[in-house]
Amino acid sequence: MASRIAEHPILGVQEKGKLVLFKFDGKEIEGFEGEPIAVSLKAQGLMVHRYTKKEHKPRGVFCAIGRCTDCVMIVDGVPNVRTCITPLREGMDVRTQYGVSDKPFE
Repeated sequence: MASRIAEHPILGVQEKGKLVLFKFDGKEIEGFEGEPIAVSLKAQGLMVHRYTKKEHKPRGVFCAIGRCTDCVMIVDGVPNVRTCITPLREGMDVRTQYGVSDKPFE
């Protein structure tokens, strides 16, 4: 995992948990338990978390402190989860979101 964020602006330096598997848009990938979901995605080169509703523009991590909605995704069926501050757990189902709503991008 070549592109891992080492220090979060709010959460600080994160201790690496055990390596776990989770799903991103149906594909199984890995990350470290407890790190923000967005960190795991970035480490895999996955930068798009949602698309804007009106213009279909890609969005990803912007503020990285949970204040904006650029990194929101559908996590375990729950829309609008701020992935920059939500800890990763084994077996999570993370999906690209369409707009700031309850629909995945298809």
